Amino acid sequence: MQQNTEKTWRCAICGYIHYGDSAPEPCPICDAKAEDFEHIDAPQRPVRRDVGQERVVIVGAGVAGVSAAEAVRKHAPDAEIILISQEEEFPYMRLNLTRLLAGEFAEKNLPLHSPEWYGEQRIKLLRGHAAARLVLAEKAVQLDNGETLQFDKLIVATGSHPFMPPIPGSALQQVFTVRTVEDVRQILSVVQPETEVVCIGGGILGLETAGALAKQQANVTVLEAFEYLMPLQLNAEGSRVLEEHLNTLSIKVITNASADCIIGDGHVTGVHLKRGQLIPASVVVVAAGDRANAELLEQAGLTVKKGALVDNFLRTAHPDIYAVGDVAEHDGVRYGSWSPAMYMGKIAGMNAAGAPTEFGGIPRSHLLKVLGKPMLSIGTIIPTDGSYRMIEDHADNGYRLFMFRDGRLTGCLLIGKLKLMKPVRKALQARLDMKELLTPETTAEEVAAHLAGL
Repeated sequence: MQQNTEKTWRCAICGYIHYGDSAPEPCPICDAKAEDFEHIDAPQRPVRRDVGQERVVIVGAGVAGVSAAEAVRKHAPDAEIILISQEEEFPYMRLNLTRLLAGEFAEKNLPLHSPEWYGEQRIKLLRGHAAARLVLAEKAVQLDNGETLQFDKLIVATGSHPFMPPIPGSALQQVFTVRTVEDVRQILSVVQPETEVVCIGGGILGLETAGALAKQQANVTVLEAFEYLMPLQLNAEGSRVLEEHLNTLSIKVITNASADCIIGDGHVTGVHLKRGQLIPASVVVVAAGDRANAELLEQAGLTVKKGALVDNFLRTAHPDIYAVGDVAEHDGVRYGSWSPAMYMGKIAGMNAAGAPTEFGGIPRSHLLKVLGKPMLSIGTIIPTDGSYRMIEDHADNGYRLFMFRDGRLTGCLLIGKLKLMKPVRKALQARLDMKELLTPETTAEEVAAHLAGL
């Protein structure tokens, strides 16, 4: 690191750190405008390297891996790039799998790029291969077919896998998870109108899956072990509003419902609950969260907790190995969602290409996209002590919650209309001081109007 008198800027949308006399236009990570940057007190700037014809190997071809490849090519035109995909499919947008399941999205539109694009960008794409082992002493990746690839820089974007709770009967036919396009194909091959489907898990993926299968005219029941839906993203009132909407879609919701076992003789016939209730089903979809695919890094001796630990440059404990997306844990957070994965991929790619770039962290956010009533949950929406102030209303047949602490917005929940999504993200990232606005009589409408003016 060397001293530099240039100003330092932070994007209020994605946390990207920029060095220069003025903010960039647009942000190279999230396309935010220059006005969305704030000047921060951080005078040190890392030194850029010329990577020349170094080899950058990227393990994992989801949005994080492909974004990393794009950034490497942009910032290191002569670098050799090898992108390894465990799936035979060309890299695709996993975010749209539930839209595909709903019949709203054609499979031909899933790929992130055309097959020709990889050749045009001089990116060697290895499909149908997994990285089996890292050999740190040789800076090499060993593939499942025995081939060994040496690297100068390695970006691990192996993502995550669905968590399958230890429920007896989970190995029966027609018990599914939703992670790959092949999972969606298999579900669609057995779901017909009136098919009895149980979705185990009332989080985002469980509800998106339920909404998608309801659009296929299946009879869908959602089981949530907690006392209300989406306990990690909603408060009780927001959940009530969402459940009312689900009822209009003919989706049945059962809360405080823990599955005891999945029953059937070869095929699924139902889900038995611990409280004694039997829910008929010929298809079960388990959406009970995910776990990082961090074995590659952990077996190599790198530090893994919820994910592989990375610094602000998204480096692991090895200076030439980066981890991004669902497999990475930054500042105690494993994001597990699409936007952070894309941002992290871009930033790691820039770093591997010799353009030092910091990831400042972003407020955790969740967007529900299939149910016909959009929802955004971002930051802290459930108070942990008495220092928080909550302002809420039910405008536009939906729900709005703004959470404050010490006069600053710490979280927001929007159900119905999302026109405030960008200014809310900006206010949270910038830690905008709103003390002057807040009085005992301040309404949610006044908060919304103030944010809309940012």
